[in-house]
This record gives sequence, C-alpha cells and structure tokens, in this order.
Amino acid sequence: MALVFLVLLLGAGTLLSSTDADEAYSKLPETFKKGVDLAVQQVNSHANIKQPFNFFKSLDSSEGSFSVKFIYHNFYLKATTCAKGTSNLNQCPFRNDRPLIDCTVCYKMYGQNIEVEPKPFVHCVHKPSINLEVRTKRINHCNHMIYLTGSPTIFAVKSPE
Repeated sequence: MALVFLVLLLGAGTLLSSTDADEAYSKLPETFKKGVDLAVQQVNSHANIKQPFNFFKSLDSSEGSFSVKFIYHNFYLKATTCAKGTSNLNQCPFRNDRPLIDCTVCYKMYGQNIEVEPKPFVHCVHKPSINLEVRTKRINHCNHMIYLTGSPTIFAVKSPE
C-alpha cells in the first residue's frame, strides 16, 4: 500500500513539474520567448548534451517601448528527463540532479522578428560559474550593442554658420 502511494506521489510530482515549465514559458511575452528559444536551441545543440534543457525561470529583463526594441533577458534553463530530439520540451519534467544553466540574451527586434544586425548575443554557463565579473561583461556587451546601433540625431547636426 505504501509503495502504491509513493508511486502516485512521484507521478503527481512529475506531472506538476512539467506543467510548471509550460506555465512559466507561456507567461513570457512573445518578444522574450524568441530569445529563450534561441538560447535553448543553442544549448541543446551541443554534442555532449544527452538530455535537453528547457526554460525554468526569469531572473531579470528589460524591453524597449518603440517599434524597434532592444531586449535583455537573464534566465535559468534546467535539465529535463526527455531524450535529445524531443519536439515539445514544455511537456518534459525537470531533473533535479543537474546544475541550472544561467543564460543572458540580448537582441534587437523590429516588429515580431529578431534582427540579424547586430548579431543576437546569447551567453549561457552553468550557474556555479556565475560571478560579478561574468555578469558585468554580459551587461556591458548588451549595452555596447545598443550603443552601436544608434545613429546621429537631429541634435547632433550643426547648423551652417
């Protein structure tokens, strides 16, 4: 009897953890989902990844408010129990025996598409490797991307004398 209860409890926990992944991802705005998808694709494309990672939780984000937007998103990816090549990772339960992967993405969007220039920045490392220096480099890189895409404004033009 206790064994049946334990199996049911584990099954319910697995179901809840997979729906948590789906719920967390579905709450993201579309502009952030595109960056998460980019990071998930990049991380899971590594040859040594046997079981894929999926979006787990947002840590920090910012988004511009004009038609051209600069997106910054820092989030965690977590290992899943599914096999590599699974089409719908949002249905895969998370594993709790692997370290999280801390990802930062920043990119320029026009409309609902990620722009090719400047090249989107995706930086993912295992969470234990994150320190102040890594965080600072990420933020500086993203800030530099925004600066590079700027153009002279009307205020930069000198009037003829």
